Amino acid sequence: MISSRISGALALLATSLSVVSGQTFQRLGSCPTLGCILPPDQQDFLPGQQFDIRFEVHAPKNGSEAFNDGVPDEKFTVTIAKDNGKPKSIASFFEIKEPLLEKWTFSWYEDLFAQDAKTPSVVNVASKIYRQVALYEPGTYTVTLNYYSGKTTTATWVVRPLATKKKAKNVILFIGDGMTTNMITAARLLAHKSINGKYQSTLQLDKFPTLGHQMTHSIDSFITDSANSASALYTGHKTTVNAMGVYVDSSPDKFDDPKVETIVELLKRIWGSAWGAVSTAFIADATPTALTAHTRSRYEYGALIEQALNGFSNTSWTKLDGPDVYFGGGAEQFLPGSASYQGKDYYAEFAKKGYSVSHNKTSLLALPDDKKALGIFCKSNLPVWLDRNIFPENTLKLKNDPSGASGPAKDIPGQKEMTLKAIDILHKRGGKDGFFLMSEAASIDKQMHVLDYERALGDLLELDDTVRATMQKLKDIGELNNTLIVVTADHGHGFDVFGGADTKYLAAQHDKDDRHKRSAVGVYKESGLSQYTVEQPGISYNTGPNFPVNWDPRYVIAAGTGGAPDRREQYGVGKNGSRTPAATLPGMGDDDYYVNPTDRTGGFVVNGTLPTTESQGVHSLTDVPVFAQGPCSGNFGGVYSNTDVFFKIADCLGLGHPTNKTDGGKGR
Repeated sequence: MISSRISGALALLATSLSVVSGQTFQRLGSCPTLGCILPPDQQDFLPGQQFDIRFEVHAPKNGSEAFNDGVPDEKFTVTIAKDNGKPKSIASFFEIKEPLLEKWTFSWYEDLFAQDAKTPSVVNVASKIYRQVALYEPGTYTVTLNYYSGKTTTATWVVRPLATKKKAKNVILFIGDGMTTNMITAARLLAHKSINGKYQSTLQLDKFPTLGHQMTHSIDSFITDSANSASALYTGHKTTVNAMGVYVDSSPDKFDDPKVETIVELLKRIWGSAWGAVSTAFIADATPTALTAHTRSRYEYGALIEQALNGFSNTSWTKLDGPDVYFGGGAEQFLPGSASYQGKDYYAEFAKKGYSVSHNKTSLLALPDDKKALGIFCKSNLPVWLDRNIFPENTLKLKNDPSGASGPAKDIPGQKEMTLKAIDILHKRGGKDGFFLMSEAASIDKQMHVLDYERALGDLLELDDTVRATMQKLKDIGELNNTLIVVTADHGHGFDVFGGADTKYLAAQHDKDDRHKRSAVGVYKESGLSQYTVEQPGISYNTGPNFPVNWDPRYVIAAGTGGAPDRREQYGVGKNGSRTPAATLPGMGDDDYYVNPTDRTGGFVVNGTLPTTESQGVHSLTDVPVFAQGPCSGNFGGVYSNTDVFFKIADCLGLGHPTNKTDGGKGR
């Protein structure tokens, strides 16, 4: 009876600990026990992909996990075995020196009650990290951490099959940040005419031969952000929110976490190919910098630009010598000052390494194709497609000149111009070794966050137009059949269209209550047909056949999202620039958000679904689409993890090798 009570109590304790370690707050996301292996259990590796391994033993001093009087076991041991073979020590297996023991202390809140009470749990840590190792033989590896005289933590790793043959000369990865199938459907409705329910034209994405879906969960939460989701796409390894190119450890240093090699680090090391990044965001944002970043914090913007240019230098790591092409916004990290790394002038730093530097579309198009190129076209994010092309007066209000002058940036290129020029340069510089290009439509996500659906869908249509132009460009230079093109997203939002709205009728109800105003929304049969493709006298944008001919019809889409703050909805396009749906009010807290009294004043209030500390919409759980064309495209059908996007691309590029293959320093 006593033994059963003890076992029952232990089971209850184990259950409570798993709940504590897996919900709102976590001691260390990928480490539910007191012994941590990073990379943790269930991770896959490309043969020859370099990575670091960290082991931590935790000794909580207080809280529900308090153990061993807060004294961590400094004499822990670790072994690794392949396919049930004889275990060896980590140092012996990888033929490296045993690293020094590290120690530190950190604290965390076990749950919201502890946070409210301001009673953190304190944890002492003993740790070792083994740098820049690789597994070259496919198979299953078992890593075992032994600590506290009998406790064990085990991680099973799988090394994928070898992939030594390059099947595609080039890869272009388009990322519609935050883009979902629902958004694609809405964009099609806005831009392409239908007659009696049949579309007369469709998106370029609709014409891709292969369609799959990827699951976007992060390693320790089911809602992801753009940093760790991009890291999964580029490394084949999931990580924690805000982290890129690392598994997050508990140490105080944001740059010492165990790293894993990215797609461009592998490509440059193995084949010496050219590579580049294009983004409509500031170029230090998560999606572009995750190609080269190794940090738990996406917000170290200046340091991320330094890593992109000179590679990771804190510890031994794969050598990079900067991208061949780097186009986007974000002048703040290049102008000398507090936002740049060590206050340096990064325009000058790039120029010292042989880069041509451009600040507008005219100079972008004039860049030589045989030199590395940096193009920074504004401060912060690029103005969205809708404001650049339909409401250009909004761009003149900005103070975003990339030179640091006080006026607006002018002659700004879009995603299409940047991508096509990037292809010219990468094609020339990559030569027979080919290239890798990532091109991001960033403001699909950024405008979805502020619930500005028309601006988000405008940028999605710009992405589709860019894909169309890219395919024609590749055909013109004889590279279409040599290039794998993948179009996907990093995560989604809970967006959808649920009907139509009569904006004229809604405007006329200004003296009525909010419940009455909602009668302007039509659902089912009353949703009507798209009016965005119906030409109106006197309205002409000259934006081509793949965009709406009228962005401001009387009858518009009625759309919404599942996770949003309190706001007012009026439907229809905002003509004065991107919206701010929620705001703080005088006399209220600095992080307490209410309906913005100046936003969509003719609409009706919609109650939020988020904590009142959230001013914008948030990401959602939804799987996101993957479109593929070209060599290896057939491998992208089905439903799979976001990490598999990396492995499918890496297989096509022949990046899985049984030896430490290097390019030999071609040095473009």
